[in-house]
Amino acid sequence: MTIFDFLVALAAIVAGAIAAVTGFGIGSILTPILSVKFGTQLAVAAVSIPHLVATFVRFWMLRRDVDRRVLITFGIMSAIGGLAGALLHSVVSSPALTLAFAGLLIFAGLSAMTGYARRIRFGSRMAWIAGMLSGMLGGLVGNQGGIRSAALLGFRLERQAFVATGTAIALLVDGARLPVYLVTDGREMLSISSLIALSTIGCLTGTFLGTTVLQKLPEHTFTRIVGVVIFGLGVFMLRRAVQGHG
Repeated sequence: MTIFDFLVALAAIVAGAIAAVTGFGIGSILTPILSVKFGTQLAVAAVSIPHLVATFVRFWMLRRDVDRRVLITFGIMSAIGGLAGALLHSVVSSPALTLAFAGLLIFAGLSAMTGYARRIRFGSRMAWIAGMLSGMLGGLVGNQGGIRSAALLGFRLERQAFVATGTAIALLVDGARLPVYLVTDGREMLSISSLIALSTIGCLTGTFLGTTVLQKLPEHTFTRIVGVVIFGLGVFMLRRAVQGHG
């Protein structure tokens, strides 16, 4: 095992654990690491496999806590929007767009940490709109989990339902995008299959560890942790956008 392989495995465990607690994080953590060696396009495609596997396992463990109303309204539109955003990514993606949504994530993160996010409430019509927009914007800027979770804060779900519902939505998105990656990048993905397998094992390990932690978290602590992770993702995107302008 090379040093790079070890770092990927360690990052995968951390990513799986964070995703089990917050409902997102695997793509946000693993993709930048793999992109250093393989480029962004192949990294996104490669991470989709451990993301799908770990997300399915997390969903199966939390399936009884899924809020079906949010899944049907917000989730289906998020999946459609995510697919549309992914298809439009190469056409309209730019550092300026990343900059704008980094600001949104920073705001959402601060709102969750201060408790303001809990005062936001989505009606049925807004649920459809928020789902479509969060999915599309996530597909465009490549960090759908953070944007989706920021929008989900408006539904005031308890921690188990929040993670379970976000996981179910992520599974819908994965099912929509993975076939596209297999067609466009399948050969390149096969060439790094051992690293993909290593990442998958790491994510699964982290998932089991993180799920245990989730069950012990008080509600207010959980919301603040989600806020901190969203805020951190926003800062990371902001830095990437600034570098893109430079």
